[in-house]
Amino acid sequence: MTLPALLSALSLALLYVASVVPGGRLGMVALSGLVPAAAVISAGLRGGLMCYAAAAILGLLVVPDKGCALLYLLFFGLYPVIKSLCERLPRGLELLAKLAFFNAVLTLFYFLLAEFFLPFLPEPLVGTGVVYLAGNLAFLVYDFGFSKLIALYLHRVAPMLRK
Repeated sequence: MTLPALLSALSLALLYVASVVPGGRLGMVALSGLVPAAAVISAGLRGGLMCYAAAAILGLLVVPDKGCALLYLLFFGLYPVIKSLCERLPRGLELLAKLAFFNAVLTLFYFLLAEFFLPFLPEPLVGTGVVYLAGNLAFLVYDFGFSKLIALYLHRVAPMLRK
């Protein structure tokens, strides 16, 4: 129980930094979303959920930029838990489940929260499938990189924590 609490504090600190640093907001929110993956690996699915839930709730309360907190709450913080569950499925179903989750979140952002997250897109792109195509391609790259970072954590960091 202690490790997920410490990791949620780290995730919340990174989320706070994401909201006050002028550039790299999305990258910092994504970085804060890596922390629940460490909780899932080190403390199991329940630990990952506890880390995510604590950081997400506190993020909504204390982070000045609620857009960052919403990105964490709806995608970046939750994705490590979803990824862990999806990777228990056969390979083809795993990818479909991950893409279904991403597209559900993207649809939520697109239709309900567009004024917060999509105002920078030119008008002709907002009404087409370009957002979904680009989003899915970016998500696949993100998932691949995320898997590589998890492998790095498993080989370099996790053994040091067990000593």
